[in-house]
Amino acid sequence: MFKHRQWLLFVAFFLGIVPLLASAADWPAKPLRLIVPYSAGGPTDGVARLIAQHLEKNLGQPVVVQNRPGAGGAVGVGEVLRAAPDGYTLALVAPGPVAGLPALQKLPYELSDIQYIAAVARYPSVISVGTRSGISTLQELVDQALKAPGKLNYSSAGNGTTPHIGAELFRQEAAIETMHIPYKGAAPATTALLAGEVQYEVSDLAPVLSFHRAGTLKVLAVAGPERLPQLPDVPTTGESGLPGVIMETLYGLVGPAGVSGETIDRIGQAVKEVTDSEAVKTFLYEQGGSAAYMNGGQYRETMMAEFAKWKRVAQKGNISLN
Repeated sequence: MFKHRQWLLFVAFFLGIVPLLASAADWPAKPLRLIVPYSAGGPTDGVARLIAQHLEKNLGQPVVVQNRPGAGGAVGVGEVLRAAPDGYTLALVAPGPVAGLPALQKLPYELSDIQYIAAVARYPSVISVGTRSGISTLQELVDQALKAPGKLNYSSAGNGTTPHIGAELFRQEAAIETMHIPYKGAAPATTALLAGEVQYEVSDLAPVLSFHRAGTLKVLAVAGPERLPQLPDVPTTGESGLPGVIMETLYGLVGPAGVSGETIDRIGQAVKEVTDSEAVKTFLYEQGGSAAYMNGGQYRETMMAEFAKWKRVAQKGNISLN
């Protein structure tokens, strides 16, 4: 009787695990959803649609991009983290909702709820002004802010986003007092600068590059260790007297915790093929970025370091969104 019972348990276990094995082997068997937690037209949206287009070819399934803006990216990320951990619902994120916002406020999700799958691209941060402002250097912007504490406004892609925290880092290092005006994404934040609603913006290079080239906006400085090949005449923040202002946006794919290792590896392999593509590298370069593949472990480690960095900035600036 005991042996018979053992046999029944074995059969039940085998019958239960076979569909799981088949499911992992057959993945993907249906279209994927790729959530962008920001508005359409911004840099995150552009990277997501680029990656989705090439992932479709590598995975053999449609990848449907859906914009879910709000709360600095937390709305879209929260939707993904509530989805089944089967690899069919992912988000293309900037560091904000997975590193910046958690350093500033209590969220409906924890960092441990996030499955880091692969990093795909990086964009340097820049500090820009409208050309009608008459400001031509970063020092001139700092001087104007020092003369009129609290009078200058700056836009960002939203509370807790990399541009917001990066602008706070700039404010701290320059010892200036300016007012933060959050928008629902990088595109409306740049539009606000063009319209003169704000006096400066900290952002990725992507949303301002074409306007800089057209002469309607001016990039004052690159917040990185070296000048960019796309903007060889624009100095770094270090060259402008603020070496502590170093910022960039690393874009990556995340999903809900519990996605199987086999599925993560499959997605990671497909992403690696995408970022190795010369067409993708060229597109990212022309938009002011570069391909930057990392596997899930490397991506998670980088985001944890970003979280610690922005936590220090938030504590020093006494910033909380709770």
